[in-house]
Amino acid sequence: MTHPVPIPRDHLSTALQLAADGLPVLPLRQGKVPFGNCRACARNRCGGRPNMKTPGPCACPQPCHGWAAATTDPDVIGSPAWAREWRNAAAVAYHPGGAGLAVVDLDTEAAVTWARATLPPTRTVPSTRGEHWIYRGAMRSVNGVREGVDLKSSMSYARWLGPGTGTMSPLPPAVRELPARVPLPVRPAHVIAASVPGGAGVCRHRTPTYLDRGIAMAEARITEASSGIHAAVYSTFLAVLSAHGRCGCLTDTHVARLFTAAQAKGETARHCTDAWTNARNRLGL
Repeated sequence: MTHPVPIPRDHLSTALQLAADGLPVLPLRQGKVPFGNCRACARNRCGGRPNMKTPGPCACPQPCHGWAAATTDPDVIGSPAWAREWRNAAAVAYHPGGAGLAVVDLDTEAAVTWARATLPPTRTVPSTRGEHWIYRGAMRSVNGVREGVDLKSSMSYARWLGPGTGTMSPLPPAVRELPARVPLPVRPAHVIAASVPGGAGVCRHRTPTYLDRGIAMAEARITEASSGIHAAVYSTFLAVLSAHGRCGCLTDTHVARLFTAAQAKGETARHCTDAWTNARNRLGL
């Protein structure tokens, strides 16, 4: 197998070694996010594979569809179609659930302290802000199960940070129970304080039918997203703010509905707040 394009930072070699060890891999761009879908697969036009439950959602040779692109096939990983992404990659990621693993992503010192006092020891990998605790066994992926703690396993990806230390333990009940036992926090967003354009009369968006239909459509758009959840949440927030952000009709209740829909798809409250702020800044609100 030849690779016509030289790959810097040795990400390709790392990916091939991980794949040989049974970890489905994919490249990550700057910001620790997957590369966007190609034009043929944009907005999931290719149809994907039903329910997106297995890697390789379509026949596209590109590393499309985020976590579902992860593969252990060396011919795919080293193919010319993936060469550009490896050349521009900032890191290597893997699909824990595809390898029968679960990663407890601890983002803060407090979260690490909690894990050491609560969870059985297992393989531990230092991360930028905390640690990854890796267990044998797959489960549902959920972000924000408690402050500073995300669960990455099925239908998710984790950044490869090295082999770590310690012996990998079976996935314990204490981790499996986290999604049901610890409710996801919903933090109220700030009120959109823009005035009614023109300053005359009642804003048309305050009519129950118009505004509620818009919020309901936005909730549905987030709920129905099958891949690229970060992008779907941001684009939905941007659309809502484009329609309603300059007339003062949005309230904390409306925005909380959007945040709730996003968190049900696995987004953290922090990610929701960041996406909302970025959308406001883009529109100059």
